[in-house]
Amino acid sequence: MENQHAFSEAERAAVYRAIFNRRDVRGQFLPDPVADDQLARILMAAHHAPSVGFMQPWNFLLVRSSTVKQRVHDIFAQANAEAATMFPDEKREIYSQLKLQGILDAPVNLCITCDRSRSGPVVIGRTHIPTMDLYSSVCAVQNLWLAARAEGLGVGWVSIFHEKALQDALGIPHHIVPIAYLCIGHVSHFKDQPELEKAGWLPRLPVADLLWHEQWGAADSGENEALTAKLRELQQAVQERGIYPA
Repeated sequence: MENQHAFSEAERAAVYRAIFNRRDVRGQFLPDPVADDQLARILMAAHHAPSVGFMQPWNFLLVRSSTVKQRVHDIFAQANAEAATMFPDEKREIYSQLKLQGILDAPVNLCITCDRSRSGPVVIGRTHIPTMDLYSSVCAVQNLWLAARAEGLGVGWVSIFHEKALQDALGIPHHIVPIAYLCIGHVSHFKDQPELEKAGWLPRLPVADLLWHEQWGAADSGENEALTAKLRELQQAVQERGIYPA
């Protein structure tokens, strides 16, 4: 049956390409400035993320000053040194070789936050799961990330911070939650696989093994065999080609 609401084949392919070619960029940033029109488009994409109760709890704190970047980098370095001691020996060696941020390299840094008080104490859709505002803000991160990939821009999410230290470094009030600290810029290249996967940190999990039917823990049944087979086929194609199959 023809679906009049579906995108064209080329448009669908572009959406899936952005999803499957998105990477967490750490070490390939170029010094070239990001044009304001590109930055405006990806910020607008972030602002059009879904949000529970249409509360739009996010703010966008743009950082281009080398002084502020250095301040943020310093608190990352402290937390990163602490994090290295938390892993077992065999992981610690790999961890020490990973570049986990591009704070000083990327021309643009961006902190996306969540104001949990926005729209007041009672919000449609958040009455029983209060963390829905946090999840909404993460949707803004993903929108921006995919839009940036479509623009040819790299994005890296830095999460190795003490939250209060990051708030203080950026003058963020303590009731505002920093959701994501992002490094954004043009890159020399995009890796063909996620960096942690390529480094052997963890493998890609088979999506078919993560799927239950009707009840938690209920694996594939006869009526779902076709779906399971298609998922395995797609995953194999992605692993072999590194991109979503056309």
